[in-house]
Amino acid sequence: MTGEPRIGDVFGELLRDALAVATGIGPRPLAGGRLPRPVIEIIERDDGLVNGAPAAQYLDGPQDWQPHDHRAVDRVRGATLDIGVGAGRIALLLQERGTPVTGLDVSPGALQVCRRRGVRELVNGTVDEHAASGRRYDTFLLLGNNLGLVEGRERASTFLAALAAMARPGAQLIAQGTNPYGTRDPVHTGYHEQNRQRGRLGGQLRLRLRYRELGTPWFDYLVCSPTELAELVCGSGWQLTDVDDHDAPYYLATLRLAG
Repeated sequence: MTGEPRIGDVFGELLRDALAVATGIGPRPLAGGRLPRPVIEIIERDDGLVNGAPAAQYLDGPQDWQPHDHRAVDRVRGATLDIGVGAGRIALLLQERGTPVTGLDVSPGALQVCRRRGVRELVNGTVDEHAASGRRYDTFLLLGNNLGLVEGRERASTFLAALAAMARPGAQLIAQGTNPYGTRDPVHTGYHEQNRQRGRLGGQLRLRLRYRELGTPWFDYLVCSPTELAELVCGSGWQLTDVDDHDAPYYLATLRLAG
């Protein structure tokens, strides 16, 4: 034993188990071989901080959503790409409303869960890979804090260019982010300062996910302020046209493609 996790589809495995616990259908983790065990996503930061979050939230219906989620889906129009579709909670509501929606995710297991829950149009891959497909969209969604998929300064321009390549005239990007700088917790403020000393944005996280014996490779995930977001999109062709921070520190950012 090495003490290191086996690299695998962490997100897919935990979503499959969470769905099994929620429905009572299929193999699921049991305590003492009898009682369903809560499915917890472990988030490990590169400074040693470890947090856990219940995976059941990825299955939540609209009645359990945050207010900003409802405001986000009300802004959707036209053909929509739900980036980081997860278990499909947003895509399912858009389907019910008659919106043509495609769910995109790098996790094969997550897409299996989406199919079981009824999401019809799914693609396995990154935004860069999907940009080569020739598909075009009116709305791009980065909800569930998926603004983090921008990763940081180094990745932002490539990520936004891939979206622009798939954009129809007048396309919009609706992203949910979190402003990380309201905290006074020294564990987080110290991390922000260490990042800045390394030339990174303060809230640019270096993470890996863990579930049972599985882990992901380390990856960057961006938590930034609206001001930092405006700086990142400058020169990309996308313009930050609105910031809805009624649920601060969470916010919805709407970007539109110029021209």
